Amino acid sequence: MACLNIHKMCQKPENEKDEYTFDGSVDKHGQPAVRERTGRWFAGVLLLVNQGLATLAFFGVGVNLVLFLTRVMGQDNAEAANNVSKWTGTVYIFSLLGAFLSDSYWGRYKTCAIFQAIFVAGVVSLSLTSYIFLVKPKGCGDENNPCGSHSTISVVLFYVSIYLIALGNGGYQPTIATFGADQFDEDHPQESHSKVAFFSYFYLALNLGSLFSNTILGYFEDKGMWTLGFWASAGSAILALVLFLIGTPRYRHFKPTGNPLSRFCQVVVSATRKWKVEQSSRGDELYEGEGQEPAENGNRRILHTDGFKFLDKAAIITSKDGENNPWRLCAVSQIEEVKCILRLLPIWLCTILYSVVFTQMASLFVEQGAAMKTTVSGFHIPPASMSSFDILSVAAFIFIYRRVLDPLVARLKKSAPRGLTELQRMGVGLIIAIMAMVAAGIVEHFRLKSADKDCSSCTNSSSLSIFWQVPQYVLIGASEVFMYVGQLEFFNGQAPDGLKSFGSALCMTSISLGNYVSSLLVSIVMKISTTDKMPGWIPGNLNKGHLDRFYFLLAALTAADFLVYLICAKWYKYIKFEERSIEKQHGEKQGDLKV
Repeated sequence: MACLNIHKMCQKPENEKDEYTFDGSVDKHGQPAVRERTGRWFAGVLLLVNQGLATLAFFGVGVNLVLFLTRVMGQDNAEAANNVSKWTGTVYIFSLLGAFLSDSYWGRYKTCAIFQAIFVAGVVSLSLTSYIFLVKPKGCGDENNPCGSHSTISVVLFYVSIYLIALGNGGYQPTIATFGADQFDEDHPQESHSKVAFFSYFYLALNLGSLFSNTILGYFEDKGMWTLGFWASAGSAILALVLFLIGTPRYRHFKPTGNPLSRFCQVVVSATRKWKVEQSSRGDELYEGEGQEPAENGNRRILHTDGFKFLDKAAIITSKDGENNPWRLCAVSQIEEVKCILRLLPIWLCTILYSVVFTQMASLFVEQGAAMKTTVSGFHIPPASMSSFDILSVAAFIFIYRRVLDPLVARLKKSAPRGLTELQRMGVGLIIAIMAMVAAGIVEHFRLKSADKDCSSCTNSSSLSIFWQVPQYVLIGASEVFMYVGQLEFFNGQAPDGLKSFGSALCMTSISLGNYVSSLLVSIVMKISTTDKMPGWIPGNLNKGHLDRFYFLLAALTAADFLVYLICAKWYKYIKFEERSIEKQHGEKQGDLKV
């Protein structure tokens, strides 16, 4: 029998050189995926380039949107900032929509293709609207020449365009990361290492795409060449979509598993109905499900774990349970899905405060830089361009971590096949974020000492060079490699097989909530710190405030968050899957996938 099983495991689909993947993935026809002809780095590289080009296109619009609203659309600073905040928040809300459709109904390939097409339509529409209606008269839209008024139809077209961009990018972003990871078989020794590496390279591609937008495109748009910048974004978005479609024959797929919200609610309702039912301490009477093949469609059953025992009542069979009524009786694996999400939430909540630190790069770091000496040998350095040091730091630390730190830690631990776990890396990210805030506070302390207190405006009012900001940008970049890349790996690996895109969406919503918490924190600090003799810690003129105290406050809050994170990480129990049966490599049930 053992020989027979080995023969089945090694059996080839068409010839001796062919081998099926072990994880249950399928090709575009819904047939079991052949390892040599699907997925791996051919598909992975296409998706990485796709991500870089799509990010370039998105930030080509988003990085200077507030300037476009003020200089071209004629809005004041407060109205423009508010509209950008609404637009950015909408992007992250749509990320949840994309993740839901991907995991539940459409599958990851179809979701990526549809939302990318919407994204392209939005960028092209914005380019045409700007060229035909908005950037009039010709040459307007720079710092000195605001554009004239616009008709109602042109304003409507503008908002339709940017919200199409928000819808397309939001729905695409959480899905593409998971779809890229799908191209590597985590049950295969070599491909499993490639899958881990993919998340690092994915984040690198995202940063490299934004680097071009923040520098080259940002420069042209700042000079009023909006149409050129938007058409460059449109060309990048179109090229990204074309590259994505080119890889269609080589992609690996997993079949969507249906609505996760209904499965979640079924467990809660069933457990609530049976809240008086007694259960044994052993848990051996729990319903395991009937007529279900293990690891069907690549989705593994989740093994029973202790904790949240109240939910286990949903799997206790009673005389009142009807046949095939999921609102009265749920399988153990379905209950474990709910437990898994509940266990992930505390970890996710601890990442929100890190995102508050991360968002300072786009706001207070820029304002701080504007109040420093921004000229070197007569050349003006835009304060926003200092974020390039963050991107370069991300690229450098991804290389350092993967090539130096990870192998070194693995050798020191000896018992571990790889270095730091995802939870450990996220903890390191929080520590480095604390260091970044301390560094920013120290720089601000010395900036205030060298500032001209009598200057009516804080722009260039300090003799301290803007290059003293480099350490805080570098530290933020290093922390991203540990925190955000660790998040991508952790939420993707620990989410149930049917909720992988939801795991990626958690990362995006963490950044979104970080923006909102940052705004709330600034408002609270200003209200408390403003007195008759002092205009608060973060006034319009930074020379009259104490931005350094705000940075130190963030460092203290992040330190407290780190302590809470340690408790949550220690409490967290890793999800345990039933091992896939490799004998199912010829599973005909996977032939229903439609892409």
